[in-house]
Amino acid sequence: MKLWKWLGLAGVAGVAATGVIIARDQRQRAELTPEQVRDRLHERIAEPPGTSGT
Repeated sequence: MKLWKWLGLAGVAGVAATGVIIARDQRQRAELTPEQVRDRLHERIAEPPGTSGT
């Protein structure tokens, strides 16, 4: 029975961590002006295929 308790706690911790990451991403996105978003999209489109822009 202890195994299930630990698995449940690990699941809750995973969900909480995912929520933190999503909230941080939304805050960063909300700080951008429309011009900045447009510029980033144009940069992403101009990248050659197969490169990952972070």
